[in-house]
Amino acid sequence: MKLIGPFSQIIPLTGLPLKGALQDAQLTVIEDGGVVTHEGRIVAAGDYNALRDQYPHALPVLIYGPAVLLPGFIDCHTHICFDGNRSRDYAMRIAGKTYLEIARAGGGIWDSVMKTRAASEETLRKNTAERANRHLQEGVTTIEVKSGYGLSVKEEMKMLQAIRHAGEYTKATLIPTCLAAHMMPKDYTGTDYLQEVVEQLLPAIHCKRVDIFIEETAFQPAQALPYLQRATEMGFALTVHADQFSSGGSAVAVAAGACSADHLEASNATDIARLAAADIVSVVLPGASLGLGMHYAPARQLLDAGACVAIASDWNPGSAPMGDLLLQAAVMSAAEKLSAAEVLAGLTFRAAKALQLTDVGQLAAGFAADMQVYPTNDYRDILYYQGKMKPSQVWKGGEKI
Repeated sequence: MKLIGPFSQIIPLTGLPLKGALQDAQLTVIEDGGVVTHEGRIVAAGDYNALRDQYPHALPVLIYGPAVLLPGFIDCHTHICFDGNRSRDYAMRIAGKTYLEIARAGGGIWDSVMKTRAASEETLRKNTAERANRHLQEGVTTIEVKSGYGLSVKEEMKMLQAIRHAGEYTKATLIPTCLAAHMMPKDYTGTDYLQEVVEQLLPAIHCKRVDIFIEETAFQPAQALPYLQRATEMGFALTVHADQFSSGGSAVAVAAGACSADHLEASNATDIARLAAADIVSVVLPGASLGLGMHYAPARQLLDAGACVAIASDWNPGSAPMGDLLLQAAVMSAAEKLSAAEVLAGLTFRAAKALQLTDVGQLAAGFAADMQVYPTNDYRDILYYQGKMKPSQVWKGGEKI
């Protein structure tokens, strides 16, 4: 058993609702705090001196200087399993070319598909682990990872195997998601791609989550809903790429009982009300807005309507290559007028809900000892520096990284 501290402040993210707007005054702030851990779990968090008296045999792990302790961040939407990059796409985009023009010139998702197909499983495993470890150093202790650059039964299997094995080379928890329905493969010669995925791929994979991109350039709502219903019948949890460029996907996500609807840049008032009324997490992806030079998802409106809003990086080679979750969240918070409490909730326990995780995202008894400390005595500094202040220490399962 260890007693870690004293911390200038501990922000445990406890006692807060899963849905709706939050004010900073609602945050619990433990001054001069400590955390007792045992076998990778939190035993208690509270006043350091009181914990020292209560647990006299705990091994002290002393923290020196200013230090604010937060739960480890949870990135509930990434595409970090890929090979190559799309810097050519980005150069064309900032020169004024449209998404369609870039795709016609050989860019877009299909460019990443070709590069990822050409890579070995070992290369993809290495790439994924390296990106996960960078995330971990920046305080992200749980990471969802999608396939979706294989777009065939064989290549999607390769990607999911690479993601699975990448978990052996990082302390971060990796949550795999099958995104075989990222777009219609350009080289598909069969009669029904989604049916092939349902019959040949889904029964053979080990992950428990399925995603689909609903958009004019990908799959239509009428195609997506039956696919998601079949996946549910097979025992998969669902998430949906929804409302990125046009409305329609979030309605399917709600109808299918998805855990989350992600993107939402094009969500309208009706979509927002529907998401707020449902038991679903609205995942906003500021990295994609920054990478594409477009407006943010309406996070403020979603929260005010009563939605559960999580914030994820969408780290991918095309629209969101930066992969800096805290920076993205901090910059979006200024534009969308999100409180520090709303941002921190969106990066922790609300993101955990999107992944159906119940033991991460808070610093409370029984939760995993996934923690990060920032070199300051005021938690508000973390967003103030807009991502330039990074964690000075990170723990995963009670183990210092």
